[in-house]
Amino acid sequence: MITVSLIRFYFFLFTSTLLSGAIGYAQQQTIHTMYGKSVEPSELTEGIKTIMEQHSVPGLSIAVINNNELVYHSALGVSNIETNEPVNGESIFEAASLSKPIFAYFALKMVEQGKLDLDRPLHEYLPHPGFAPESEEDAKLITARMVLAHQTGMPNHASGKKIKLAFRPGTGFGYSGEAYQYLAAVIGMQNEVGWKEGLNDLFQKKVTEPLGMPHSTFVWDDYIAEHKVYGHDEDDGTPKHRVPSEGYWEDGVFSAYSSLHSEAKEYAQFVIAMLKKEGLKQETFEEMLKEHTHFDEDNPLRKEVGQTGWGLGFAQKRTPEMTMHMHTGNNHDFQAYVMFVPEKKYGLVVFTNCARMMQVVSGLSEILGPQF
Repeated sequence: MITVSLIRFYFFLFTSTLLSGAIGYAQQQTIHTMYGKSVEPSELTEGIKTIMEQHSVPGLSIAVINNNELVYHSALGVSNIETNEPVNGESIFEAASLSKPIFAYFALKMVEQGKLDLDRPLHEYLPHPGFAPESEEDAKLITARMVLAHQTGMPNHASGKKIKLAFRPGTGFGYSGEAYQYLAAVIGMQNEVGWKEGLNDLFQKKVTEPLGMPHSTFVWDDYIAEHKVYGHDEDDGTPKHRVPSEGYWEDGVFSAYSSLHSEAKEYAQFVIAMLKKEGLKQETFEEMLKEHTHFDEDNPLRKEVGQTGWGLGFAQKRTPEMTMHMHTGNNHDFQAYVMFVPEKKYGLVVFTNCARMMQVVSGLSEILGPQF
């Protein structure tokens, strides 16, 4: 639990640093919400500071998109509550599972280039050696489409154990980072680059360079080492220096499900590409954003947060007025959130260096209208 002394420290931290913690950008302008309300940048910034103080959020990076363009970006708070080093516009966060949607975009580029077929069994490209005997035959049915829509039956993480499928592939929903990593290995093999730095180089060439995301990477590099903020323990708020040398990352490994490092302004460039439908063919975007997995009324995700299904990479929340495409990221000491609505030409990206992202999004919803 967060101790009384830590709460006092946070109070001192915010009263002494948040007033000067915002990073201003020339493109900031009046923000138009999805619900007809206009919010001035200063009002949003002050609201975010209040949310951070109320919920002891050390630092964050946030971006808002209007009319398919970035209109607001701020970096607030501190990288490390013990050193009081401020977050700034160059600060890098862990994207956690926000890795998955941008990897899905990358995978669909491979489909367009003929390196991958959405419906060809991955077993035909690369047999997976980790399935339990009773699941080996069903595992041969797994396709890239099933991976991206979380229909494989694979666990989220195998943790070194033999993989037992929870259901026959294509017949259910089961969120799986393990499946994403299998697809990453297939793509690496198909391009003869492996699944470490070579795959990241290809990803950057095909995705981050064209989209103007120069410091977003799945693999650790010198820029990340210099600019990454500290995570903060989800239980007691202790700062954590999450670097490969401390055992948090296997140096050089491309983890398709969680190892992306980025920040809100850069990740917003990917969201803008999704809104403008840039980088893929029109029909590929239609395939990516349509519903592939439908949640029945008794689905836990539908009951708890209102999500109605999943596309190829993004969760979805459909209403008669709009479809919210969304994804959360949770590496415990870092959490993140992305959401965009094509009908409204609107998007939101939030990166935090603690485990209170949902409190931030809930607070933002009081200012901007429902964001989740």
